[in-house]
Amino acid sequence: MIIVLDTNVFISAIIRDSSTRRLIIESKYVLLFPENIFQEIRKHKKEIINKAGFSEEEYDKLIAKILNYVHVIPEELIVFKKEEAYNLIKDIDLDDILFFATALTFKDSIIWSDDKKLKKQNKIKVLNTKEIIEIFK
Repeated sequence: MIIVLDTNVFISAIIRDSSTRRLIIESKYVLLFPENIFQEIRKHKKEIINKAGFSEEEYDKLIAKILNYVHVIPEELIVFKKEEAYNLIKDIDLDDILFFATALTFKDSIIWSDDKKLKKQNKIKVLNTKEIIEIFK
């Protein structure tokens, strides 16, 4: 199984030493994250550092650690699925197009998101953290 992480899951793993971070680090599944979203997270580095309450060096080490377990997917690999993703979620949340394009690109992918409205479509399975914990058991 391939799991596409949404932004909130990825940021949660950065900010808190939580079950989300442990699930990512201990996962035996392939974890993916769209590159463009990762670049957006980097733009908010200072905000994340302030919210997490650690130094820039600690932030950089933690990002490097998480990236040992998460594959950042370049835009050029998913661009051909963006239109299909758009059509799938245009009435739900356009901010999630890249996650759906990533899931559509990689066969047997699911999306890990705590955003309930993403379950309104029926093409890509979307699981929340509680459901992911059950799978990882």
